[in-house]
Amino acid sequence: MRKFTTRDLTLAAVLAAVYAALTITLPVPQYGAVQIRFAEALTVLPFLFPAATPGLFVGCIIANLFSPFVLDVVFGSMATLLACLWTSRMTSRWLAPLPPVLCNAVIVGAEIAWAEAGITPAFWTAFGFNAVTVGLGELIACYALGSLLLSAMPQVPYFRGVIPAERLERLSSVRGGSGPEDRTRKRSPVGRAVR
Repeated sequence: MRKFTTRDLTLAAVLAAVYAALTITLPVPQYGAVQIRFAEALTVLPFLFPAATPGLFVGCIIANLFSPFVLDVVFGSMATLLACLWTSRMTSRWLAPLPPVLCNAVIVGAEIAWAEAGITPAFWTAFGFNAVTVGLGELIACYALGSLLLSAMPQVPYFRGVIPAERLERLSSVRGGSGPEDRTRKRSPVGRAVR
């Protein structure tokens, strides 16, 4: 297991601040049955940066302090934590956005349904509706915006140097760079593959 460095701590702190700021300040529905939390696009980053998980968890706690649902601080934040931990274990960049969608649809959908219907027969109807609507918002944030982040971050030289080597290998194997021919290629000084 890798040590948590000062750089990791800085990354976690920056992500916590960005997550909280995006959630609190953007003028779109961030809480409730119909929501799209653009900050959730950041929950795909543990696929590249293991140190992103604690920062996103803390950022979500801060953002959820502003939620009209009291339980959101606990359950909404736990959904984000579970999603980040699960995302960090994904083997494919195309599956990396799936854990936030599933975790939030189920956990936040149930939390909102409980707040709306309590423990009554209406709970399951409310849960079905809320799981679908929260899941759709997560799908937009994580697959549309999160996938863009997964594509763009390794292209930035600074971030490419920070991403652990085994995480970069996940990306190269998905892009088709895992065949024997690709393993024997050398890199030129400008980064293009040469034979």
